[in-house]
Amino acid sequence: MRTTVGIVGAGPAGLLLARLLHNAGIDSVVLESHDRAYVEQRQRAGILEQGTADVLRAAGAADRMDREGLRHDGIELRFAGRRHRVDFSALTGGRSVTVYAQTEVCKDLIALRLADGAPLLFEAQALAVEDADTDRPRVRFRHRGVEDVLECDYVVGCDGFWGIARRAVPAAAARVFERTYPFGWLGILADVPPSHDELVYARHDRGFALLSMRSPAVSRLYLQVPEGTDAQAWGDEEIWDELERRFATDDDWKLERGPITQKSVTPMRSWVHEPMRHGRLFLAGDAAHIVPPTGAKGLNLAVGDVVTFARALTHLGDTGSAALLDAYSETCLRRVWQAERFSYDMTTLLHPAPGATPFEDRLQLARLERIVSSRAAETDLAEAYTGFPFG
Repeated sequence: MRTTVGIVGAGPAGLLLARLLHNAGIDSVVLESHDRAYVEQRQRAGILEQGTADVLRAAGAADRMDREGLRHDGIELRFAGRRHRVDFSALTGGRSVTVYAQTEVCKDLIALRLADGAPLLFEAQALAVEDADTDRPRVRFRHRGVEDVLECDYVVGCDGFWGIARRAVPAAAARVFERTYPFGWLGILADVPPSHDELVYARHDRGFALLSMRSPAVSRLYLQVPEGTDAQAWGDEEIWDELERRFATDDDWKLERGPITQKSVTPMRSWVHEPMRHGRLFLAGDAAHIVPPTGAKGLNLAVGDVVTFARALTHLGDTGSAALLDAYSETCLRRVWQAERFSYDMTTLLHPAPGATPFEDRLQLARLERIVSSRAAETDLAEAYTGFPFG
């Protein structure tokens, strides 16, 4: 097989990149190790920044998002029994975020790809990226039990932290930055309407809690739990009781309960691989960086990466200049590190660390007080949450 861009991974990054390249008249082949049902069902991120939503619209991939997605013009910070709304729209000149699950983004992009008749191979396991430092990189893969080779001009690894693309970067040419956190998130999906019309971020002495949603009828909620917690060790009523304690306010706000349909624990880590390019191999999304979910940045960073690559390759075709491609890693990493900074700040702001001293607890509260009492501090949060510019 031969193509201009070989894309490893059919998550939102790989699928969106394929769509952007198709719209620019650039051919690509997408290889995905799992079947279509798995890709369309795996639960991941659900918050789209303003820029991400705009990119999907420009790509012709936002019809259902605009019908079914939930626009949010702010979030609520909750601490010491008090509630404070951060008004994104007022603080950023009208910017917002959209609640629309990653699974739905993938469904939309898959449907468009198949309607276009462009190559999208499910159950095609990428085995290795070879000759990345030449002008003819290739991806060895196995599809339906038969090994094959995809010859490319460029390879983009959108295959996540555990994928094979990054392994093609020599260890001597890479540097990794990492921080792990001594807690995780116990997340649930529940068949109950959300108890608030916007996301609620709650800091409590017992631990952080987040109220989110997937639709007007389905709630997504999280609890800070110790690292290594088994989700099944928590009973349903125990989870609701703990959520109620952590969301408690001094007014008459009430948490609505309902049947829990899914439980899982998400570990918390910050991780960056530099550079994000080796020869004609480009890394995007979780293959190059991971953020704790507190800042809602993971999916949106991946979108920024593939937008940067698609623009650079289009620029090469239009002008003959490889300057933007050569700057890919540097361009992406500027945005990545701002998102890492924001995600770290939100995580350390809202999660009491195990064994934290009273002094450290007071500092957390002081940081929250600063945000809710200073328009400048509140604006900084709103601008970061709604998204950093692409490139």
